[in-house]
Amino acid sequence: MNARYILGIDTSCDDTGVGIVELLPGGGAAVRANRVWSQTVHAQYGGVMPELASHEHVERIDDVLEGALADAGLALGDLHAVAATSGPGLVGALLVGLMYGKGLAQALGVPFYAAHHLEGHIFAAAAEAELDAPYLALVVSGGHTHLFDVLEPGDYRLVGATRDDAAGEAFDKVARLVGLGYPGGPAIGEAATRGDPDAVAFKPPLKGQSGFDFSFSGLKTAALLAHRAGAKPDDLAASFQQAAVRTLVETTVRAAQATGRQTVVVSGGVAANRALRAAFGQTGLRVVFPGPGLNTDNGAMIALSGAAAITAGRAPSPLSVGAEAYAPLATVPGT
Repeated sequence: MNARYILGIDTSCDDTGVGIVELLPGGGAAVRANRVWSQTVHAQYGGVMPELASHEHVERIDDVLEGALADAGLALGDLHAVAATSGPGLVGALLVGLMYGKGLAQALGVPFYAAHHLEGHIFAAAAEAELDAPYLALVVSGGHTHLFDVLEPGDYRLVGATRDDAAGEAFDKVARLVGLGYPGGPAIGEAATRGDPDAVAFKPPLKGQSGFDFSFSGLKTAALLAHRAGAKPDDLAASFQQAAVRTLVETTVRAAQATGRQTVVVSGGVAANRALRAAFGQTGLRVVFPGPGLNTDNGAMIALSGAAAITAGRAPSPLSVGAEAYAPLATVPGT
C-alpha cells in the first residue's frame, strides 16, 4: 500500500488523543498534528474515574479529530490508514477510540491497525531521534513502569517492571497526601524546586536485588509517615522525587550494563520530569526522550506505531479486534 498519512487515536485512560503522521519517502515518519484533550473532571476525585473518562472521550473525540485535521491541513479523504489503541488501559475508555477508529477506517476504505499503548510510547521517541535496535526502553507513567529490551521493532523482552504502584501513580498519591493537587507529577516537580531533597531520608527500594524490578509502595508509606511527623510539603516533595528518580535511573543503568545497551529510550508522562531528565543526563548513556507533547498519552504516538507497522509490512488488523485491559507487550526471558 502506498500510504502517506496515518491517523492515530488514543483513549486508553483520561486523555483523548488524535495525531497524524506522514510517512516520508526516504523512510521514517514525521508528526504533522498532535491534538490532546486532557480531562480535568477527575481532579476532584484525586484519580481517574473510569465511567467519567469514557463519557468525556465520547463528548470530545469529534472535536479533537477536527482539530488534528486542521493542524495538518488535511481532510478525512486524505488519510491512508487509521491506527487506534486496543490495550492496555481502561476498557470503557479504550472502546471509544477503538470503535471510532475502526468505523472511520471502514467508512474511508483504508486499512486499520490496532496499536499497543506501550509500543506507542516507545515509538514516540522515534520522532525525536533515529533509533537503531537493540536498545532499552523505560516506559514510566501513571499506569506503567516497565523496562524493555528492544531487540528490534516488534520484538521486546521484559527486563523489569514495578511490583506494585506505577511511578506516576505514586507521584499522584504523594501529591494528594500533602495537598498538592492532581495530577501529581507536575505538582511534585514544582514543589520540589522549593524544597530540600535531603530533608526526608527515604530507604532505596529493593536494595541489593539481582534483577531490575521497581517498587514504589515503600516510598509511599515512608512519605505518609514523614507527613504525619510534620515534614514540610515542599521538603517532602523534593525528597520523594529524589528517591523515585534515583531508583528509576540506577536500576535502568544497571540493566544497561548487564545487557550491554548504550541507548535508552525514556518515555511516558513521568519522562517529562526535569529531575529525571537531568539525572539520566549524568549517566553517560545515550538517552532519548520524546519531543514536546509526546511524553504523555497522545494520538501521534499511536500513528507512529501504525506507521512502523506499515513500514515493516505487517498485515492490517481485523475489525473484530477488541479492547484489552491487560495486554502484555513483551515476553519474559525464560518463558
